[in-house]
Amino acid sequence: MILEGLLTTCDADGELRVAPMGPSVDERISRLVLRPFPTSTSYQNLRRHPEGVFHVTDDALLLARAAIGRITEHPPTMRACSVRGFVLTGACRAYEFRVVAVDESEPRHRLECEVVHCHDLRHFFGFNRAKHAVVEAAIWATRVHLFPRTEILREFDKWDEIVRKTGGAAELKAMQELRQFVLEEPT
Repeated sequence: MILEGLLTTCDADGELRVAPMGPSVDERISRLVLRPFPTSTSYQNLRRHPEGVFHVTDDALLLARAAIGRITEHPPTMRACSVRGFVLTGACRAYEFRVVAVDESEPRHRLECEVVHCHDLRHFFGFNRAKHAVVEAAIWATRVHLFPRTEILREFDKWDEIVRKTGGAAELKAMQELRQFVLEEPT
């Protein structure tokens, strides 16, 4: 099963890097399989230092901003307990992990990771159509170089309606920022 969330890694200077990630997980979330592109910053960070933290969050605005590289200031964090890294304190759960195997034979490299520490930080808000719509829109926004802009914007029109009907201020802001990104991003 793929679980969408946020990944934190450390860059060469030990600074926080936040990126969206959808690893394959088992139901206990004892192992993660990450499949980043080798050109991604997260992949480069994990190859340099094979530890990080995967976060389950219901913060759709932060997910959207991470997807389009528009986090203007770092969200609140604390130091991880068992790995060199950072835990996003606003997440619902966080899984500290170590990379135990790397397969570079496919275009998206495969990193098998063992979870070494779990944090239960706060209750999950619950299922909400607007939050899910923002996650889908964020994924499509990262594909602006692969699909015609008009196709992406048609999908956005569907998600905008869902967000208007079922979302709050954060989800409305997220859709606005994602749409602006798609309109401005060179293809």
